[in-house]
Amino acid sequence: MVRHIIMLDFAEGFSDRENRVNAEKVKRLLEALKDNIPGIVEFKVIIDVLPTGNRDIVFNTLFESAEALAAYQVHPAHVEAAEFVASVMRNRSCIDYLE
Repeated sequence: MVRHIIMLDFAEGFSDRENRVNAEKVKRLLEALKDNIPGIVEFKVIIDVLPTGNRDIVFNTLFESAEALAAYQVHPAHVEAAEFVASVMRNRSCIDYLE
């Protein structure tokens, strides 16, 4: 199994309300990928982070294998979702590790 964790900040230029709406859309889009892309074991998007952290949103995903993660990254459904994410988020940090 491979754990894939992404942390992001809200992009500048959006109001607090717009950030909340965008975060909810990101959550819906990405969590729906679990049912559409083979190899995803779990996909959780955390948008209610505590103010003690230094990121605004977290994607915590578990894949069957490194090959499943690689296939996910180029899957058309993920590419489409990632385009929206990139339009409303910034400062991407990622860690992948074997679990």
